[in-house]
Amino acid sequence: MLDSSVSYANAGAPAWPRAVNGSAPAGRDARAFDAGLRRLRAAIAQRLFVLHFQPIVSVRDRRVRHHEALLRLADSPDGSLTAPGRFLPAAERFGLIEEIDRMVIDRVIALLGEDRLGRIAVNVSALSVTDPTLLAHIEGGLQLHRVEPSRLLVEITETAAIADMARAREFCIGVLTLGCGLALDDFGAGFGSLHYLRHLPFSHLKIDGEFIRRLPSSPLDQLLVGAIVGVARGVGAKTVAEFVGDEQTIELLAQLGVDYAQGFAVGRPQPLAPAVA
Repeated sequence: MLDSSVSYANAGAPAWPRAVNGSAPAGRDARAFDAGLRRLRAAIAQRLFVLHFQPIVSVRDRRVRHHEALLRLADSPDGSLTAPGRFLPAAERFGLIEEIDRMVIDRVIALLGEDRLGRIAVNVSALSVTDPTLLAHIEGGLQLHRVEPSRLLVEITETAAIADMARAREFCIGVLTLGCGLALDDFGAGFGSLHYLRHLPFSHLKIDGEFIRRLPSSPLDQLLVGAIVGVARGVGAKTVAEFVGDEQTIELLAQLGVDYAQGFAVGRPQPLAPAVA
């Protein structure tokens, strides 16, 4: 899940170029492309990425149950942070996203090993989902830091599943077999959502924010969220509502049977989250 809780001015930092029709850039675009690639490689080499953690609370008792790790890039001269939506597409285009994913996973597992946090959710990109070596990497990290696997919750999006359904299913089964949690993120955002339910095992469904933002005023969204909750309960999974923005929405989520809430109404991302009781 992306958010906009911190300053993203990025004064003086080169902009991230966009590819046009998948063709190689030329002229000024080529120079921008090269500058963006150098910037991203330097950020990886110098470990200029930072993690913020957003709390996810129980709708029933409002207690924090776990946190989601959210990535930022801290390489701007003015000290501002770059939002993940700005640089992650470039990382995918440059073929660097898998290295960043592993960097984040390693950092999260290390934090869990220090007992600084209770349980952490971490996003995995489409390319990493299809990487046959990632599961062994995760397992090795958990063993190295002596972390109980259930404290790690891996999130994948529908986009990641679309890339290679067979590999995505294999990855999901592997994550759950390790003892970690597996969440389908942004559920409902794509037309294939119900198709994924038939083919991908999961322990959590994260309901896309488009169904949550107008929940109090939209009877249709209320019906859809209620249906998602029913499906999740039927297979023994938990539900998480994203982008929860006010108290009225939280109360309605409780009535609909949603398990967890995430959003500015329950907690903004912070550089380091406190331990969960």
